[in-house]
Amino acid sequence: MAAPIDTAAFKETLIVLTTTGVVIPLFRRFRISPIIGFMLVGVLVGPHALGALAEPFPWLSSVVITEPESIATTAELGIALLMFMIGLELSFERLSMMRQMVFGFGALQLSLCALAVGVAAYFVLDDRLAAIAVGLALAMSSTAVIIQCLSDAKRLAKPVGRATFSVLLFQDLAAVPILFAISVLGAQQEGEILSSLGLAAVQAAAAVIAMVVLGRIVLRPLFRMVAGANSPESFMAASLLVILGASIATAAAGLSMAMGALIAGILLAETEYRRQIEVIIEPFKGILLGVFLISVGMSIDLPRIGAAPLAFVGAGLALVLVKAGIVTLLGRAFGLPLSVALQAGLLLGPGSEFTFVIIGLANTVGLVSAEITAFVLSVAAATMALIPFIERGGRWYGQRLAARNPPTAAAIAAMPAVEPEDPARVIVCGFGRVGQTVATMLEVHNTPYLAIDSNAHEVSRQRKAGRPIAFGDARRIEFLRVCDIAHARALVVTLDDPDAVGEIVAIARNERPDLLVVARARDAHDAARLYQLGATDAVPETTEAALVLCEQLLVDLGVPMGYVIASVHDRRAEQRAEIQAMAPEANVRRARIARVRRSASDPD
Repeated sequence: MAAPIDTAAFKETLIVLTTTGVVIPLFRRFRISPIIGFMLVGVLVGPHALGALAEPFPWLSSVVITEPESIATTAELGIALLMFMIGLELSFERLSMMRQMVFGFGALQLSLCALAVGVAAYFVLDDRLAAIAVGLALAMSSTAVIIQCLSDAKRLAKPVGRATFSVLLFQDLAAVPILFAISVLGAQQEGEILSSLGLAAVQAAAAVIAMVVLGRIVLRPLFRMVAGANSPESFMAASLLVILGASIATAAAGLSMAMGALIAGILLAETEYRRQIEVIIEPFKGILLGVFLISVGMSIDLPRIGAAPLAFVGAGLALVLVKAGIVTLLGRAFGLPLSVALQAGLLLGPGSEFTFVIIGLANTVGLVSAEITAFVLSVAAATMALIPFIERGGRWYGQRLAARNPPTAAAIAAMPAVEPEDPARVIVCGFGRVGQTVATMLEVHNTPYLAIDSNAHEVSRQRKAGRPIAFGDARRIEFLRVCDIAHARALVVTLDDPDAVGEIVAIARNERPDLLVVARARDAHDAARLYQLGATDAVPETTEAALVLCEQLLVDLGVPMGYVIASVHDRRAEQRAEIQAMAPEANVRRARIARVRRSASDPD
């Protein structure tokens, strides 16, 4: 007989799934940031709203979360997945290029903001150690919310995104030393703590070095083996295993889970499996990051805010303005345009998820009281909830400021890149003999391209040969988006599976009505089908092979080459017209695409 099911154990899961599957689509429909939706749900079901009514109204206990700690681990995993996705967009080479902004701009921002907030806290609290803890906690900015906002607005690779990310990356690196410092400040036996601090620092450094070395040796062969099994479930499991394993390894070494996930992402960014991993992990990241945002909303203490609204609003406003002012001045000193520096400052002004960790530790070791802790957490959570509005307002004002004072090309070029600034490329789907021939001709004509194939061994072999190729399933539009189909010059489909070719042509045409799509077809009827699905050109294997045979035959028979080429060209045009006549809508589409291209290339 089956054991009775404890339905209460599924309460948090049902709340998260309901929020993600029902509430968030409603917010998107009204063009409201999903971040706000998750946080509002957190406020509503948290211990300071409906959760406070669970005791007099027991039936509410099934739809509220009275203990935020119950989802804390899942929320931390959401941040780890976000950092992993960020790592996939980086590499050690790109990090080296960003070192001035990360360790210069980022270090100064954290130091000066901590000093300014700490001094203000000292005048209010009259406690030097508590002021230091509050200053360090509130000087941090929210990587999770800011990156999500910039990503939703497609601004992560823009100058504002690059500058902001440089600061956030340094803050993530500095979080562990800050936590060590809080531990030292709250220790009673300083000598023992300092020795423990030194040992922990050595352990952390050893863990990072071991991860980097082991990752470079193990990760590519691991994913080559898993991809070769042709099992999407195994590939997904391996991806999650690497993220979770790296996160747990750094957590055991005294670092944050997010740091391990970031390192794993950076290591995988250099492999041919990066794009497929990104597509697989994205849904998990979205749901688990939603859990984190719900936990942030649960930290907003509405009764406490209502008891002292002026103090709360004043503290939040002062925090954002002071940090924004410091970042803006620093950004100008580092050569950022005023509009970019100001927008970065506004984004970095609110509190952070690390505020919860730092101020919580400070409370545990006795540096700050429970009253101060609750107030600081409410300020941090509430200002984080405002980030989507701050991002929109800053973008609106920044555009007008930039119109009056446009940044120079040199200033924009000097910005560090978060993701590669690749030129518009041709995407080649399928890298068998036909795909490789297409790639060779593109190389001859100096046309950049990105090849895609689902054969892990072939991808590995071509990657070693230095060709730009990625492992993945081109039938998924999410994967084509990761391959930047939005800016591709053309899409060439060379697969020998007619059904797969048709799927790719259809989704590509739906995504980009103006895209040049050239597809391989079996015969004339298959080519007509591809024209109906949206191909700009479909090349039948049978008719093309026949034309090549005829060309070679006529030349061998002594017919002049010029006449042979002209007659073959005419016959190819006739056959193409016959095939297109079988799909008349293709002619309408081709004419529309031609008009779009002419208008795009018109200098007027």
